[in-house]
Amino acid sequence: MLCELIKDHPDFRRLQSIDGIVIELRYVGINNFVGRDLYGDLDCGWLHREAAAGLANAADWLSRHYPGYSLLVLDALRPHRIQEMLWKHLEGTPLRMYVADPARGSIHSFGMAVDVTLLDPQGAEIDMGTAYDEMVEKSHPALEANFLADGSLSQTQADNRNILRQAMFASGFRGINSEWWHFNFGDPTMVRQTYLRID
Repeated sequence: MLCELIKDHPDFRRLQSIDGIVIELRYVGINNFVGRDLYGDLDCGWLHREAAAGLANAADWLSRHYPGYSLLVLDALRPHRIQEMLWKHLEGTPLRMYVADPARGSIHSFGMAVDVTLLDPQGAEIDMGTAYDEMVEKSHPALEANFLADGSLSQTQADNRNILRQAMFASGFRGINSEWWHFNFGDPTMVRQTYLRID
């Protein structure tokens, strides 16, 4: 289904309807690793209703356990055509490991993945040790113990990542090994096989 038709589909929920989150989609504008506005006039402020319910629960969990903190949504629904653009942009580089092959499909394109970080009570982004979409090993949750041991990731930065994971994991999301900001809702294989992909 084309992204332009999503507003009439009952399986999708608008991000703005979720309490307790702040929305700053990074592929709108130039503050992203491609350095240009990828979404343009596309309305990508959506999630599948199941993932949206999970995100609402995560925001509620955070407000109860860390009052004043909030979730900052950096990406949610990402149409398949945009995934193809990201894949092409990284052609011939080892950084392609950070972008799902469009031949398989990104879970973002089903509205079942979200990229998030935390805002402190003053509305500033929390220090996670690397920036969003920073394609380096220090962004990998799977390698955090090594970076903590050698001092290149501080205990505070690791603790901040753990707060984010606690909120997301408590609400049905699961992370991935290579990006501290990315969370999937539901089983990726089942999502690819049975959910509606947005193009």
